[in-house]
Amino acid sequence: MSLEVKEKTQVRLVFLGAAGVGKTALIRRFLQDTFEAKHRRTVEEMHSKEYDIGGSKVTVEILDTSGSYSFPAMRKLSIQNSDAFALVYAVDDAESLEAVKSLRDEILEVKEDKYTPIVVVGNKADRAGSDRQVAADDVLSTVELDWNNSYVETSAKENNNVMEVFRELLQQTNLSSRLSPALRRRRETFPKGDPKDSRPPMNKTNSCIIS
Repeated sequence: MSLEVKEKTQVRLVFLGAAGVGKTALIRRFLQDTFEAKHRRTVEEMHSKEYDIGGSKVTVEILDTSGSYSFPAMRKLSIQNSDAFALVYAVDDAESLEAVKSLRDEILEVKEDKYTPIVVVGNKADRAGSDRQVAADDVLSTVELDWNNSYVETSAKENNNVMEVFRELLQQTNLSSRLSPALRRRRETFPKGDPKDSRPPMNKTNSCIIS
């Protein structure tokens, strides 16, 4: 009897981290290519994007979680139901890196799998001058050598390496090869949205036809 490997048609990415590190800003930059400087508290918001690739529908769900409120049960459920994790800290906030370490431990405990796809994201690299509290080389060494995870330093404000975070997450979930044409054409396929909107559209699925 031959076993047929079913291709994954849905993947959920979850963004975790302390309050104010830029989780929502990274997601908003990816989905709408916009940036809002004012920090708004997030409880939990799900974004969904559907692609039509070669006649197959592939859905990418992005879960934006709270860093301000402590809902351990909600966070545990989010971890259980997700495929890959972006653990975000701010390079000008050393305490936010400590939160990443705790979250990683929690993910490995809940998932019971040390190979769970995790990308550690050092955001706000545009503030990396005198405001920097966390050295990139130190984090890179810890994340890649000790943790065996991926590391990306980003700036949602300046749109530096934001796409790389999502590429890395999708690559680790084995969807990268199917979605790479769509990601390369994000400027054409993702709606810009109205810059006046305070939030990206929630809980809506938009189809992107990739030719």
